[in-house]
Amino acid sequence: MAEIMPHWLTKQADLAPDKTAIELNDGTLYTFRDLKEASQSFARKLKQLGVKQGSNIGLLSANHVDMVIAIHAVSYIGAVSVLLNTRLTRSELNFQLTDAGVSLVIGQHGFGPVDTDFCAFSDVWNLPESPATLQTEIDLDDPFTIIYTSGTTGFPKGVIHTYGNHWWSAAGSMLNLGLKKTDKWLAALPLFHVSGLSILLRSVIYGIPVYLLEVYEKEAVHKAIMERGVTIASVVTVMLKDLVGCLGEKRYPETFRCMLLGGGPAPKALLEEAKLRHIPVFQSYGLTETASQIVTLSPADALQKLGSSGKPLFPAQLKIEQQEDGIGEIFVKGPMVTNGYYNNAEANEKSFSNGWLATGDLGFTDAEGFLYVADRRKDLIISGGENIYPTEIESILSAMDGIDEAGVVGKDDEKWGQIPVAFVAVNDPSITRESIWEFSAQHLAGYKLPKEIHFMDKLPRNASNKLVRSKLLNDKHE
Repeated sequence: MAEIMPHWLTKQADLAPDKTAIELNDGTLYTFRDLKEASQSFARKLKQLGVKQGSNIGLLSANHVDMVIAIHAVSYIGAVSVLLNTRLTRSELNFQLTDAGVSLVIGQHGFGPVDTDFCAFSDVWNLPESPATLQTEIDLDDPFTIIYTSGTTGFPKGVIHTYGNHWWSAAGSMLNLGLKKTDKWLAALPLFHVSGLSILLRSVIYGIPVYLLEVYEKEAVHKAIMERGVTIASVVTVMLKDLVGCLGEKRYPETFRCMLLGGGPAPKALLEEAKLRHIPVFQSYGLTETASQIVTLSPADALQKLGSSGKPLFPAQLKIEQQEDGIGEIFVKGPMVTNGYYNNAEANEKSFSNGWLATGDLGFTDAEGFLYVADRRKDLIISGGENIYPTEIESILSAMDGIDEAGVVGKDDEKWGQIPVAFVAVNDPSITRESIWEFSAQHLAGYKLPKEIHFMDKLPRNASNKLVRSKLLNDKHE
């Protein structure tokens, strides 16, 4: 039986019309009434472009307020937002657009280009409004968003999120962190990532103001916490490191109650440094597939369980498939977990079983049930909160004339957590690091480009001729 409720933004605008929904860095405020009216107007204009219920619409934008409006506008039509990473190359974007069957992309001027129809936000605003009626209700089983995540094969997979996935993600978060009338949540993470998007949805579900930064700047985040009343901030490790440096010997206001840390495990030394500065860091564990966090430390356990990601949120379950050393693959289950990938039966069959999602990540739980993530997928590189799969880079490098084979691994980096490092065997002495970087830049987003390139006679392989990445950093030579 379908679970139906009023449209979230319409309901919140009715409950608290004059409460701030969005606050921009320049002081501009949008109330929930403002946001509802703008989103409904934008939706009627999108109707003029042929957007209809069930359409998959690409959104390509930084954290602009029009991006917030567009996400809600698409939901008022009953269409699905395909959220696109602005850092991807044209070929990477086009793969996702083709895979998701997207015929129209809307976004900010300057992003793209893409091989499909593109309409800038400003051009949409200039359109007349259609008289068509809009959605007044939400069916929790309906798809809301599609966000692509890299797969271990190097081919991105489109994660389908229903309204119910996002609803239960928001519920689990609030049951853990609680809700205060003074709360204001900082959004500096990209809205095209599920961690950024989830902030917007908690906002309309719980009536929490969002302090929106178009781009991440450490000084702006620091000022928002110190002077603009932010009480909760979502960050990744590189941001936490920046903010610890900005804080110095000062203290955050007593009203600041949560630094929600995701995007991969943080170095214990950094967590200890944050503890010394009385920064309330709550580590979390989540995936695009889990609609943001699914395991999070609670306020009561944050200092006692340093290095742990916590326990599963209230509606979630977790189990570890044990290996001999006590570390095993992490499996999760719950109403915030996606039902599957878009147009990818093979990945669905491989990843899901009886409601359980095989994360591919390794970890263990202690005697009290607290999760410790030992490794984020065996070969995954997490750089500044971005997931990078070596096979994707390897496939590009191997396509370059003169390169016989390529291997990519993550190397620890003080600023970014990890950086991708490439190892190549070549048959053309004229190939240089510069020519490899130039070739790679045509096909890969900047954050995926190898930061170091090493030349080898041949790459280490096992008896089955599989690349042994673990030996690359030890065996490198020029």
